[in-house]
Amino acid sequence: MMVFWIVLGIIAVLILAIIGIYNNLVNLRMRVKNAWAQIDTQLKRRFDLIPNLVETVKGYMVHEEQTLKEVVEARNSFASAEGVQGKAEANNNLTNTLKSIFALAEAYPDLKANENFNALQVELSSTEDKIAYARQFYNDTVQMYNTAIMSFPSNILAGMFKFTEESFFEITDNAQRENVKVQF
Repeated sequence: MMVFWIVLGIIAVLILAIIGIYNNLVNLRMRVKNAWAQIDTQLKRRFDLIPNLVETVKGYMVHEEQTLKEVVEARNSFASAEGVQGKAEANNNLTNTLKSIFALAEAYPDLKANENFNALQVELSSTEDKIAYARQFYNDTVQMYNTAIMSFPSNILAGMFKFTEESFFEITDNAQRENVKVQF
């Protein structure tokens, strides 16, 4: 009879461990989704600021139509991007085109003095900081989740319940790591 209670106790502990591991995996997966939603919110905020920035800059940068066109195209490609990797690549492209506008602004003193441009520049800069923080938080959360689904014994349950590895939000094109080159 004593053996029965020991076996029953071991089974109960195993069931509780499985429940705990499963709940931890679900919790981590939800944290990853929440972290992505935070990035998406900040990217949307920046996305909404861009038309105002372009309109403000248009009047001053008559000769820089190509730069404005690239910003609009980058914004549009971001809107159609799907998945973490697609959004990451579109975001990196959009970031580079925005850098071009701010670099060109140096050549137009009237634009630099424009209150609307300055306010938009400050707002975009603040948004960029928030995006950077959200990306870091997302990547940290993905790292914790991916580690959990690859570590023993949770990897057994992760495989059984189809928990899959998440992608990091990262730069994939080394050219995007370089400084923007502006030629006048």
